[in-house]
Amino acid sequence: MNRMIGLMTFGCLSFLVSLPGFTQENSRDAQSEVQRGSGFGRGPRAGRGPEGGRGFGRGRGMKNGQRHGVEENGAGGNGPTAEQVGHDDRHDADHEVFQFLLQNHDAIRRTVKELPAGVETVTESDDPRIAEAIQEHVEWMEYRIEETNPIRMRDPLFAEIFRHTDKIKMVHENTDKGVRVTETSDDAYVVKLIQAHAKAVSGFVERGFAEAMKNHPVPEKSSDAAGDEKQTFESTTPVIEGVGKVVRLPRAVQQPKVGAKLLVDLTSGAEPGKLNPGLEKVAKYLNIYAGAGELPTEVQIAVVLHGGATLAVLNSDAYAAKFGTETNPNLELMHQLHEAGVDLYVCGQSLIASGAKPDEVVVFVDTAVSALTAVVNLQSDGFAYVPVSR
Repeated sequence: MNRMIGLMTFGCLSFLVSLPGFTQENSRDAQSEVQRGSGFGRGPRAGRGPEGGRGFGRGRGMKNGQRHGVEENGAGGNGPTAEQVGHDDRHDADHEVFQFLLQNHDAIRRTVKELPAGVETVTESDDPRIAEAIQEHVEWMEYRIEETNPIRMRDPLFAEIFRHTDKIKMVHENTDKGVRVTETSDDAYVVKLIQAHAKAVSGFVERGFAEAMKNHPVPEKSSDAAGDEKQTFESTTPVIEGVGKVVRLPRAVQQPKVGAKLLVDLTSGAEPGKLNPGLEKVAKYLNIYAGAGELPTEVQIAVVLHGGATLAVLNSDAYAAKFGTETNPNLELMHQLHEAGVDLYVCGQSLIASGAKPDEVVVFVDTAVSALTAVVNLQSDGFAYVPVSR
């Protein structure tokens, strides 16, 4: 139980980071005395006063909607999770407390003592209302944990801490002016997490909203730690070798989706005899879907070349005659893209206007009636428009 109670420190600040609205929305509720009414008592419905004032009452309420996703669809428990539902009935009250604490961070003091196995922290305020808000927050985070009503955490550090709660021992004690918490672990890596977390919390106290907007890094595991998962950031080119380097980010949001369809509208040109940089971007897009996310993902890519990119599609003889070079420097990469499944089209109108002919186009590029019709047709087929103009 003490471990559950102590986890409120994680839940509080994780909530702050995971729900940007809690750090960006209007904070007038947190400052207004008039709006609070007489709700500071321990009321039966989350401390809301009889006149509608939102106080820092500590009663949990009889019907506070904390079981979204657990019981909503009956005994089977197949209802949407709290995260899927969005705000539960306690959301606004928690919002108010978090806003209040951040708004008044300069009236909060905090000390951190590092221990061999963790930390001991004391967080207090001389203002009775702030001290009570800190203590109320403890109780509500305990309730969320007990009732399996989690809060999504976007901050990497807090998310990592919650993956190791079974290895954390926490002892919580209310003081006259706030909270004393001792957090320890027998796991050396978790000790690092606890100590990093303590520093992050101190940042909230010192800088308030500015700190709440940050992501906090996860400390590295020791080289001799079992199952070391230290992430490296080495460049790779899984599809087009040596071109369009990417870095794998398996934990990042907005992972590549299976079945994505990209329409690359390529109008950027290059000096004669030099590779068109827009083609390198196309290679990068392929590599992103193949190797930058958690898992390799299939993608369809179609490229429409026109404007300054038109003559990049000429065969070697036509290109050499046009620009006085030995060959067309774009052909090797375009052929690699073609072999990787990329569809290549050139605008027929731009081609003729540039003094070239469709029979001078390299064999693996198709001549379209126009860039306009190609773009419109592909978009109607579900391709997402991606312009590359330089």
